[in-house]
Amino acid sequence: MIWFTSDMHLGHEKALDFTIRPWQQIDEMNEGIIANINAKVKKKDELYILGDYSFRIPALEAAVLRKKIICEKVHLVPGNHDKDWNHKPVQGTFIVEPPIKVLKENDRKFVLSHFPMMDWQSMSHESIHLHGHIHSQGSLYNEMNRMQGVYRYDVGVDANNYTPVSMEEILTWFDGVECHGRVKWKDWVNTTGDENVQRRLAGL
Repeated sequence: MIWFTSDMHLGHEKALDFTIRPWQQIDEMNEGIIANINAKVKKKDELYILGDYSFRIPALEAAVLRKKIICEKVHLVPGNHDKDWNHKPVQGTFIVEPPIKVLKENDRKFVLSHFPMMDWQSMSHESIHLHGHIHSQGSLYNEMNRMQGVYRYDVGVDANNYTPVSMEEILTWFDGVECHGRVKWKDWVNTTGDENVQRRLAGL
């Protein structure tokens, strides 16, 4: 089975506050998130971490925490806070992937990155874009994407009750949802809701 998570921020004490996490101490958060992974992800499964595995702690200390995850095949799609995991002292801690990783399972593409994208490979053919970075709280962001037929999903811990999400769960989430298709350029240029911009676009 294949699983996804992101933005664990292990070792990052400020993450307890800015993401309103349910732990009082950083060690409790580290152990809690790892325990949640081990409760779902089996030894022979595969786990993809879409960035920001740890922050504010040395790489060797973060590598020790990785050893507590029982899954043998843990992939890391690098985020903006990740270490150089190809550096010799910690090399082999993760299977380090490129910043954008495309998985193909049963003729369905999954486009993985740390950062959310507005348009991605095979979007109009129902590929699913998985990302992190934005620390969306609860399920609202993912619900809004589904409601609009946008196959984009935040796998971050803050959006998923601090647990990983399986590929099967994501497929079920979008099951029966009509795909919105490709993004038109107009969708890119009025992210602020500016009325002047909207009037210009309406005249095209």
